[in-house]
Amino acid sequence: MSESPEQLARRRAEVKHLRARRPRNWFGRASALLAVGLVVVSWLAGGFSSSDILSSRRLTNLRRFMTEVRPYPLQREDTGPSRASAVWEWARDLLAGKGLSAAWATLALSVAAIVLAGALALVLTLPAARNVASAEPFGLPGTRVVPAARWLWTGIVVLARGLLTFFRAIPEYVWAFLFLSMLGPQAWPAVLALAVHNGGILGRLGAEVVENVEPAVPRALRGLGAGRLQVATLGVFPLVLPRLLLYFFYRWETCVREATVLGLLGFTSLGYWIDDARVRGRYDEMTFFVALAASIVLAGDVASAVTRRVIRNAD
Repeated sequence: MSESPEQLARRRAEVKHLRARRPRNWFGRASALLAVGLVVVSWLAGGFSSSDILSSRRLTNLRRFMTEVRPYPLQREDTGPSRASAVWEWARDLLAGKGLSAAWATLALSVAAIVLAGALALVLTLPAARNVASAEPFGLPGTRVVPAARWLWTGIVVLARGLLTFFRAIPEYVWAFLFLSMLGPQAWPAVLALAVHNGGILGRLGAEVVENVEPAVPRALRGLGAGRLQVATLGVFPLVLPRLLLYFFYRWETCVREATVLGLLGFTSLGYWIDDARVRGRYDEMTFFVALAASIVLAGDVASAVTRRVIRNAD
């Protein structure tokens, strides 16, 4: 049913009245203006220039790159009508010669790294969660706490959070160079670098999830006489598992990407062949290996979604 002109005018007037009376967040507006001002100042003071972005030289380089990034058979004039079969043979040879082994190395490196990161996070998550690592877990009302015990658990929380901050504050590449100098050129420096950095991230995220858990179930278990470990494993872990798995698989995807990049240090992962193709100017091969790395990330995303759905359906 269409509105009459009077009803439409009344509705517009009501919307205008509500808009005029809406709460105004001056802090948000000031922050937005400040952000815009910082962008303008950074652009002017940083020496950025957009005058030659669309210059003829850059456009020529762009056209050349878009030509060279295509599969090699498509760059040739003598391929003939069998271009599809030529591209298939080109991709098959790359996959059989370098791609499969490099993809397997990247996958194995990332899986080993995220498993170690998860183990490290599992060790430090509960000591870093203030509601678990306290003199009285989840703070049952009316419970008297010895001051020395309160200070002891506060020190444990500070130590655990300090370690997690230290682990994630150092980038993976710095960790990789440190372990590379100690262990030599092999896969373990990359695995340990990714494990330490992502372990710090997962541990901090896990501690935040545990601290935000609904305390009703853990407090009930505590009231029935359950110990700290029993409360954590039976009352906290089942509640936070879906969120922890979400973070776990997300950081695994990050490990896949970083394992690809760390191949530039000489590990025979996809990153090694990406850098090799770049140095030789074979941008078609470089694009192929980049797409192969992206396919691993997509497969991990599917595995994450399936795993979390199974867990949700099992509840």
